[in-house]
Amino acid sequence: MVADLGKRTRETEPSPVRGRQGPVWTYLLMLLASLAALIVSFALSAETLQMARHPGQTLSCDLNAKVSCSTVAQSWQSEFISLAGLSFPNAFFGIAAESVFVTVAVIGLSRMVMPRWFALCTWLGSAAALLYSYWLFTQSLYVINALCPWCLGLMFATTIQFMTCSHATVTVQNLPSQGFLAAKLKTYYRLNIDLLVDAVWIIVLISLILLRDGSAIFG
Repeated sequence: MVADLGKRTRETEPSPVRGRQGPVWTYLLMLLASLAALIVSFALSAETLQMARHPGQTLSCDLNAKVSCSTVAQSWQSEFISLAGLSFPNAFFGIAAESVFVTVAVIGLSRMVMPRWFALCTWLGSAAALLYSYWLFTQSLYVINALCPWCLGLMFATTIQFMTCSHATVTVQNLPSQGFLAAKLKTYYRLNIDLLVDAVWIIVLISLILLRDGSAIFG
């Protein structure tokens, strides 16, 4: 029984590697990205309350017809989640979600043992947050036809959060632990291929914004 307990503990312990593949680097970046997303969520919540108290008032991030927080905030996409007949701004859920990711990053930095199910749920939650932010981003860019600077900041922070969470899940939490996919993912991070992929990823996002609304942003 003691041997089995020791085996399970070793399986869930973070990898002892250091540098870019260790817990300090990966979870520190995840913490910074999650903190940035949390601060932006608070700012968006404050702007939402400001609009509710003073309808029609121009917000500080309303720069022009294209770069306008109020235009995005007044769309149905900004409050499409309803409970008991009440709609809730997306930013409120962002505060709750990012608080969890900040906590997870702190746990990772302290090198506490994470159960495999917990590490997997963290990654799935990060992926869900990423997909949610990208849906809002595409709605803003192509449907609402207005950009919210705070929303863009949240989208980029969520992207980096997912990148670092994925990195930590593979190199620190050792998930997946075996098989063809595990070997390929470990090689992917060990050779720093992720740096190139992440850089291209960010460039593509910036390019989409500039191609669509570059003239309005810098005009």
